[in-house]
Amino acid sequence: MIYLYSFLLSGVVCALGQIILDNTKLTPGHITSIFTVGGAILSFLGCYDFLISKFGAGATVIISNFGHMLYSSAYQGYLEEGILGIFSGMFVKSSIAITGVIVFSFIFAIIFKPKD
Repeated sequence: MIYLYSFLLSGVVCALGQIILDNTKLTPGHITSIFTVGGAILSFLGCYDFLISKFGAGATVIISNFGHMLYSSAYQGYLEEGILGIFSGMFVKSSIAITGVIVFSFIFAIIFKPKD
């Protein structure tokens, strides 16, 4: 059942993004930013951990998880090291995600022919 829930959450988020894209003049960059900030806000309100426990990977692979990851790691860094821990904590977790994206993008660019 977790697979179905995961698929449904990801599908709803993608459909919401497509509806926003089709009915407004916002660009994909704007929508990505909105979802990232939305994930951070849901994390601040304490809702995103529930989404992860209920929907599993469906809540961790969408772009809003990046906002959740930034907020939760910055907050954890703040609790451990104070004000400067906000930045160090945020960079620790986000650097893993960004490095993964760069590596996989490079691998796929080698395997497939990117369009100009």
